[in-house]
Amino acid sequence: MRNGAKTGLITGVAVAVLAAGGYGAYSLVGGSDDKDTPAAKKARTVVAEPPSAEQATAGTKDFLDAWAAGDLAKAASLTDDPAGATTALTAFRDQVKPSGLTLTPAGPATPAAFAAATGTPSAAAKPPATASAAPTPGATDSPSATTPAAPTGVLMGFKARAEFEGTNRVWDYSGFLNVVKMSDNTPAVHWAPTVIHPHLAPGETIGVQPLPPIAGNVVDRNNKPLTGASITPLLPTLQAKVAKLLADQNKDQSDNGTGVVITNAADQNSVPDRLFTIVDPKPPKPFKLTIDNTLQAAAEKAMTDLGGKKGSIVAIEPSTGQVLAFANAPVTGLNRAFQGQLAPGSTLKILTSTALLEAGVNPDTPVACPTLSSNPKKIPNSFPDAYPNNTLQQDFMISCNTAFIDQGLTSLKPGALTTTAKDVYGIGLNWQTGLPSFDAVVPDAGTNKDEQAMQSIGQGKVQMNPLAIASITATVQSGSFKQPILVAELPQQKAPRDLGPDVAGKLRQMMAATATGGTAKDVMAGISDNAGAKTGSAEATGIATTNSWFTAYRGNLAIAAEVEGGGHGVDAAGPAVASIIKAAGNR
Repeated sequence: MRNGAKTGLITGVAVAVLAAGGYGAYSLVGGSDDKDTPAAKKARTVVAEPPSAEQATAGTKDFLDAWAAGDLAKAASLTDDPAGATTALTAFRDQVKPSGLTLTPAGPATPAAFAAATGTPSAAAKPPATASAAPTPGATDSPSATTPAAPTGVLMGFKARAEFEGTNRVWDYSGFLNVVKMSDNTPAVHWAPTVIHPHLAPGETIGVQPLPPIAGNVVDRNNKPLTGASITPLLPTLQAKVAKLLADQNKDQSDNGTGVVITNAADQNSVPDRLFTIVDPKPPKPFKLTIDNTLQAAAEKAMTDLGGKKGSIVAIEPSTGQVLAFANAPVTGLNRAFQGQLAPGSTLKILTSTALLEAGVNPDTPVACPTLSSNPKKIPNSFPDAYPNNTLQQDFMISCNTAFIDQGLTSLKPGALTTTAKDVYGIGLNWQTGLPSFDAVVPDAGTNKDEQAMQSIGQGKVQMNPLAIASITATVQSGSFKQPILVAELPQQKAPRDLGPDVAGKLRQMMAATATGGTAKDVMAGISDNAGAKTGSAEATGIATTNSWFTAYRGNLAIAAEVEGGGHGVDAAGPAVASIIKAAGNR
């Protein structure tokens, strides 16, 4: 199907006309299987020999005259597939509903002209079915290894003009058909979907449908023309997905026009092909995103400043879940900000801390930080010293792996991280952001202590991206999960429960302490008021240097970033996050 604007209701009768390769004794007269019956003796078959020029001209004219006159039975009888032609011609009459139809022969046509009309590569151009004598269901125009070569036909062109009630607009288009020779020395139109219209393919539908307004200029949340190298390539996907997600909400079709459209209901990813507009839709409204151009520019620059390293960043408004900015390095290819599947390292200690706090551990609870963890496969810290007298908050501030592993194994039931991730932070709820996204995974580790240990520090089978981590941080800041969205009207999934005010307050306390006196203090210097942060570094297969992660909130802004091979959180991801906080000012 050709590229076109997304339309609303998909209606119409699917055109069940399929061409087939090969030829043989295909009967155009129905009847008994008894070969001695009169019907069998009168059977017409397609032959390999092409019709003469005179026959091709006559066959074209007779068919077009019958079709234009509305004598569909006669028109279908002048084809090599009367049943298929009847179905298709009836669907065109009932679904396109022209008030008048003029079909004028245009003489012989070239394969190149047909290729141009159908949008197929000219090198592969061929007439719309070089004749098929056995149009069986499911067959195609392409000969198979088990069928003989198709008979040769004569490609003919015609001019179509359709009129519609209530408008003086007329629909003019060029059509093509292939005339073959039958065994009784008469011409017949070889039936194929392209006889109806060159764009029509097997299984597709042609009909008059509502035409919603095509989205107008894309603007940011402040109604300014949208900018951003990371967003621009994704706009067609975003607009189409949003239109689909909002279809049920847009019951008012007063802005719609009408037009002739080809659709394919079986392919949800296909784009309807608008062939002709009968009545114009009302002028388009701007397509407004939640993006803030100022923050988007800062995000793009932060990724450019990585100096060629791969990375991504997302900024969210905690009070609404609206995505304020996102950017990728490189700007083309995978939208890793939304679709990345990476271990988030110690930024996931926000989730682990949530589960521990809900289990009764407090920020001031003594939680020792030994040099090695207690699980069977010992895990060290990123620093050599032990801190036996630490509290949970101090462990969070220095990002002590062993403390979170040991306390998690002591205080948390199997599956606690998985449950908390879903129930509080909405992980795994099939987010509909407006763009394709990977909604993060925190699998149930069961009773496997080594896997529990790895998950508690954001390693193992945990998979996240900056969108998910920014959303977790936004939930801490606001106290409740707001599913990230790129268009304000999009529906948002709700988490089973809010983050309780007591636990939320303690988490903000721990993140604030990290921003002012912990691993994030250097990056957050000068911007730590009303703010909190968490650093992270994650090991990954095939990467010699750890991936850098950093997440922070300040006021009504939450951000997360990752940089592949960027080292510690403060080395690469941290400065990227801080640059957006500074660009945002006091909001």
